This record gives sequence, C-alpha cells and structure tokens, in this order.
Amino acid sequence: MAALLSIRGLKTHFGTPEGVVRAVDGIDLEVQRGSTLCVVGESGSGKSMMARSILQIVSRPGRIVAGSIRFARDGRPAVDIAPLDPKGAEIRAIRGRDIAMIFQEPMNSLSPVHSIGNQLVEKILLHHRIGRKAAVDRAAEALDRVGIPDPRRRLSSYPFELSGGMRQRVMIAMALACRPALLIADEPTTALDVTTQANILELIKALQDETGMAVMFITHDLGVVAEIADEVAVMYLGRVVERGSADRIFTDPQHPYTLALLRSIPKLGGRRERGRRLDAIAGMVPHPLNRPPGCPFNTRCPEAVAGLCDRVDPEMRELSPGHFGACHLRGPAGQAG
Repeated sequence: MAALLSIRGLKTHFGTPEGVVRAVDGIDLEVQRGSTLCVVGESGSGKSMMARSILQIVSRPGRIVAGSIRFARDGRPAVDIAPLDPKGAEIRAIRGRDIAMIFQEPMNSLSPVHSIGNQLVEKILLHHRIGRKAAVDRAAEALDRVGIPDPRRRLSSYPFELSGGMRQRVMIAMALACRPALLIADEPTTALDVTTQANILELIKALQDETGMAVMFITHDLGVVAEIADEVAVMYLGRVVERGSADRIFTDPQHPYTLALLRSIPKLGGRRERGRRLDAIAGMVPHPLNRPPGCPFNTRCPEAVAGLCDRVDPEMRELSPGHFGACHLRGPAGQAG
C-alpha cells in the first residue's frame, strides 16, 4: 500500500540580504498509514520548518523551491502539496481537515479573545457542511475525547483560564475535531512537566489507536522517541542523515550523529566515574548560512576523514533493508562505506 505521505527531494529556502538560508535542503521521508514517525535532531536541524512546509505555512521570505509532498488519503487521488498556492482553496481544504498540526506552546496558537468553544466550532464549520448546533455537539465531543472534564461548560472557557496541560489537550481536540488522517505534533510536550507530558503522550497514542490516524512527532527527546516511535528520521542541518525502524535506530545506529545523540542521553542509574561529565556533542549546529562543505556533520564528527568528509557530500544509501544512512564510512551490511 502506498504511503500516506511521501516526501521527495524537499527544499525550503529563505532569501535574505546575507544569502540563501537552506532551512530544508533535500529531504526524503515517508509516513505510513496508522504509524508514528518521530523526527529527531538538535535545535536548528530544520525539523519544524520541514513540518511547516508540509502544510504550506512557511513564513515569508521562505518558500518551497524543489521537491514533492504527495499526500494520499484513502479513497482520494494523491495530491502533491508542494506546488499548491499557500493561500489557495486546495491547500486550505487539506490543512486542518486531512492534515492537522499541534505546536509546542498552545497560547501562541489559540486566540486569547475567543472562547474555546468558538474556536472549535468555527474550525468544524469551516471543513464540514453541518449546522451550528451539530458543530457545538461535535466540539463538546472532541473535548470529552481528550479527557477535559465537563466539556459543555469548558466550551465557554478562554485559554488563559486553563492550565498548560489543559490548553494542550484543547489543541489536540481542535486538531482531531475534523478527524484528520495525519497529525503533525511539533514538540507538543516540551513545555510541560513530566507527569503532564506522559499523560499527553498516552492521550495521543490512545486517540491514534481509536481513529487509525498516522502521527509525525517532532522532538529532540530521544526518551519520547523510544516510547512512541515506529519509524525514526534523524535530521541535521536541513537533511535526513539516518532513517529506519525505531528498533534498528536504537539497537544498530550507524551515522556518527545518531551515535552521538544516543551517547548524550543520561543513563538513569548508570555508573559514572566521579567528576566525569556527561557525553555531549562537540560544537553546535552551524547556521544554515555557514553550511560547511562536504558532509554537513563533518565539523563535529569524531570520525571525519580529511579530504573526503570535508569535500564530498555523502549520498543516502540503504545500509540494510529499510535502514538508510548518509555517511562515507557506512555502507551496506558487510561492505565499507
């Protein structure tokens, strides 16, 4: 069966007086129906910009300059989102109805001057030809599904009257009110405490099991990835450097960046020499305007080979069935890179 979402060669660039910022620089990804793809990487890796490109909500002067984003909901012909007018009727019909998105900070997405009910009802009316009373009923049902007590009364509440966890539940309710085939969650639990984070993750998983939707979950938290992912894509400086099943990424990581990310996770209960610091990745993600030649990771890579990694950009290769990586030193099983 064809993937629900298939991204090929996606590039999203920003023209600035200083030069072209290649925020997304040639991404290949797929999201399978009913599955969870986690996209992981440090801040500045291009994860959020890739997600915004899918829904054509890239702020100016950013724009998609190459590639395709093919979306194929059941029973409908596949549509390539990349060339659509960001303000056109076709993408507006997809945005929110077929593909929904939730963000890290709901207060930046919810209107402070409109009640929760008004915002939910207006979204439902925008995408469905039903009366207002039916829309109100569906809005209350959506709040109930995400575990908000007394949902009818909460319809009249305003965002500032709710806690952070409750606001995030409202965002999830808004995202799911039109029963999308794909939910994009961009760091939705980062600003929440650990207990609330766990509750939100359980909620998304339960709703996914109930509705059959696919989830693209964007995060820098590998602990979350290990808990919820079916597939994992590791991004660095606007590119995917490794992708594969969650089991393969965690048990047999190949790209030096993936290895460095995994080594940097604190080990609960692990023994450390007294005074020894936690492993950290040397340096920082370069600004896209200062992209190094060759492999994007070569300036921070402990395995970089002079004259190769700093000159030649590695191609993405299949290392084993369903497991892909872009590194000169890694090749198919049994072969050197």
